[in-house]
Amino acid sequence: MLKVPNATKKTVKIFRAKENISGILKEAVANSGLRGKRRIFIKPNLSHPEYLPGVVTCPELMHQLVGLLRDGSSEVIVGESNGFNYPCWTAFEKTGVEAAVKKAGGTVINLSEDKVVEVKFQGNTPLKRLFLPKTILDADAVVDLPLMKTHEFTAYSGAIKNLFGCVPSNRRIYLHPYLPEVFYRLYTLFKPQLTIMDARIGIEGNGPTKGKPVKMDLMLTGNDALAIDITAAKVMMLNWKETYLNYIANKTGLREEEIRVEGLQVSEVAHRFEPPHIDLPVKAQMMVYQHEYLTKMLFCSLDVVRLFQKVTTAYRGTPVEVG
Repeated sequence: MLKVPNATKKTVKIFRAKENISGILKEAVANSGLRGKRRIFIKPNLSHPEYLPGVVTCPELMHQLVGLLRDGSSEVIVGESNGFNYPCWTAFEKTGVEAAVKKAGGTVINLSEDKVVEVKFQGNTPLKRLFLPKTILDADAVVDLPLMKTHEFTAYSGAIKNLFGCVPSNRRIYLHPYLPEVFYRLYTLFKPQLTIMDARIGIEGNGPTKGKPVKMDLMLTGNDALAIDITAAKVMMLNWKETYLNYIANKTGLREEEIRVEGLQVSEVAHRFEPPHIDLPVKAQMMVYQHEYLTKMLFCSLDVVRLFQKVTTAYRGTPVEVG
């Protein structure tokens, strides 16, 4: 059963990564403590129904990682949930992730079809419960595979934001009024034992799927998703304390100086990512997201969302992000 975070030293290693990533993955797995785990769950980033470098987890990376983990565990499961406007199975197939996982001896699961467990939260919190996939809660360990991206609504999208895709209902958009608390709960419930951020290609501007690619040639690995996120945000030259990461750090008591960075240092690889352009459609949607009932009203059906996206496209040439 999964454990809540402990006081283990938070370590992040930054690698220069171009073509051959085998050595990086082998080192990350060897240092992860995952050997001997009976069931390992991997959360990729399939935020688009087709493969786009920097937007979706690389199938070749997935193939190599599953193969490494299968050498030391009896079962490796890769899971994702349905998108707001596309089924997870479509993304698994068209991105090539499903074929890569199965070739390496792993299995894939649509979390939106999994059994769910109601997890209740006590105390003074606006978030009273989450319905989460039983497969993840029953896993012996979680591996998180985020990408380095900006985000239209949260400024930054990384390891902890990637866990949001574990919420099985495609109506998880209704949780947006409580996102910092949701992210904190997912982080402390799942607590990924290994996080591997593929930052060979990053996304800047209005990410996570419609931003501009940035060639970074980096990979970040570590034993703590929040430490990875804080380090990645610093590499992107974003102020992490102005994002939801600060909320989670305050709730967990993590201080920036407690993060040990190995390999390349942030100062050697930092590159200023263009922040999201907060135009009128984004401002409007951010205002909606502050209110539970307005969020449910606007996103009650795909037809309403498509209408909103058409208006946005007419205004600026591209649709607004949803999800």
